[in-house]
Amino acid sequence: MNLRQLTHIDQVNASQWDALLPSGYPFLRHGFLAALERSGSVGIDAGWVPAHLVVENADGSLQALLPLYQKMHSYGEYVFDWQWAEAWERAGQSYYPKLLAAVPFSPVQGPRLLGRCEASQQLILQALDETLQRGLVSGVNLLFNQDSDNSLLERAGWVQRLGCQFHWFNRGYSSFDDFLAACSSRKRKNFRKERQSVAAQGIHFEWHQGAEITETHWQRFFPFYAATYLKRGQQPYLMRAFFSELSAELPEAVRLVFARQDDRDVAGALFLVGDDTLYGRYWGCLEEYDRLHFETCFYQGMDRCIAEGLSRFDAGAQGEHKLVRGFEPVLTQSWHKLQPSLHEAVADFLERERAGVRSYQAESAGFLPFKQET
Repeated sequence: MNLRQLTHIDQVNASQWDALLPSGYPFLRHGFLAALERSGSVGIDAGWVPAHLVVENADGSLQALLPLYQKMHSYGEYVFDWQWAEAWERAGQSYYPKLLAAVPFSPVQGPRLLGRCEASQQLILQALDETLQRGLVSGVNLLFNQDSDNSLLERAGWVQRLGCQFHWFNRGYSSFDDFLAACSSRKRKNFRKERQSVAAQGIHFEWHQGAEITETHWQRFFPFYAATYLKRGQQPYLMRAFFSELSAELPEAVRLVFARQDDRDVAGALFLVGDDTLYGRYWGCLEEYDRLHFETCFYQGMDRCIAEGLSRFDAGAQGEHKLVRGFEPVLTQSWHKLQPSLHEAVADFLERERAGVRSYQAESAGFLPFKQET
């Protein structure tokens, strides 16, 4: 088996790449990563330099892969290491560049280190170790992976970091009212009040999916996406062309919703669909409307999950306000291997942080809106 580093995802056959993935996970699909690269959303100018690792047999067949980027900053990751960078800089060392195994701008759990056999995966880990030993990077960070990677990473000396997100679970509901029936009386009233508040403003919702989404839809959506960043004085992470590429590459996964008032768009949100999960990704509005964010990003997504028979709704990172709306605390993880002195200090910190995150998850569950069992 031979290890090869890619400077562009198109240097590997798309069908071979996708054949290593579990079906229905859109964020690691060749087409998704290619859309990011072709649109310029990742690349040298963005500080996300593709450095994907693949293992191939002599006949060129793909045996293992790791989506990998050389990073010159820590933006767009959602696992924050700014303090590590500051500490390493104070020690007279350079924290950047670093290596990042992740899906850019997408804090969604999924597969990362994929291989047909453990030996092929170990070839990738050995290559990362050699890069560290040569002092070319401060460390390697693997974000939002699934448990299947854990044993291999732990044995290779990586250290785990825990986080917490809030996901909504469809417990076999046939309607939103079924979900409400599982909640306490006071919470049911609050949910209905929030949804009625949006309807009373004359706002209704228009969904589009798959091949019916045209360039006109993306032209309507992009100003809302961009506004979310521009309001904070930032440039959007994703270029306009990314959305067109996404539509062309993964039409079956795309869901787009517009909030409309008096025949004009007032907000928009993008969702992606996996085998059993709805992923809420990007949203924005140009004017402020009472409770519109909750309706567009949460309640519309719940309705969509129920309508499509999906079992889980991942509405994105952070947001304790999701708890009282039925989104349950779920542990996420990342794994890290750093230069020796930095690695030792971070490992000690993460051991204490993991205990705190688990306590936070347990305490957060007490704020859920569901009826208390007697």
